[in-house]
Amino acid sequence: MAGSEGSAAFAEGVPCWTDAQLPDVEAGKRFYGELFGWTFEPFDKTEEPTGPGPYAGSVRAHLDGEPVAALVPKRDGRMPTVWTVYFATPDADDLADRIREAGGQVITTPVPVGPYGTMALAADPESAVFGLWEGGTLPGFGRRHGPGSFGWVELYARDTAVADSFYAGLFHDALFGPGTTRDFGRVLVTEAFPAEMPPHFLVHFGVDDCEALLGTVVRLGGRVQAPPFDTSYGRVAVVTDNQGASFALLQT
Repeated sequence: MAGSEGSAAFAEGVPCWTDAQLPDVEAGKRFYGELFGWTFEPFDKTEEPTGPGPYAGSVRAHLDGEPVAALVPKRDGRMPTVWTVYFATPDADDLADRIREAGGQVITTPVPVGPYGTMALAADPESAVFGLWEGGTLPGFGRRHGPGSFGWVELYARDTAVADSFYAGLFHDALFGPGTTRDFGRVLVTEAFPAEMPPHFLVHFGVDDCEALLGTVVRLGGRVQAPPFDTSYGRVAVVTDNQGASFALLQT
């Protein structure tokens, strides 16, 4: 569904938000601003009584005035430069408990992000990292499924049976129930990457033409990891930005 979605709520398990942890947010603004036409504004009201909130110093990316992503300063050089997908939940604490019970890990316990919502980071049994988002004033994407906005997330797993069992147990209705969004797929990591690549999520952004944007990615300081190839959900190219964060271009 392309276009504005206003403040519509997201069912639990639906990919509802994404952010990039970057060493240099200003460089990220230049890259994504030109690539996707995003504009940016700072997150405010993220200061907590005990110190800066998790989105302090971050910017929210907008497309045609609607929120589509965030760029976040990476505060620990040991952490990867990466795009993270967040799955919606009405109760982040409850979902964190269920993740532990299902054999996953909670990396960062749920923490408020000012008035915008509550976030946490977790990992599945194969250590693929994802986020949880309990929406406040920011339910999630204001725009998705169109050029310059979130279109899909693919899990590259070593054991698809393990992935199917884990995520179906957490998010059965979102993956298989009525009104399923089909924003989330999974495949063996070796079908697209070398065998040593760890399991991970790959965030996809919609584009009109994969090939046409590859030159722009390279000109802006990024690189092409995988040239365009066809999938069941569209034509995809895997690239990195000018700081090494991987993402995909999705032509549907």
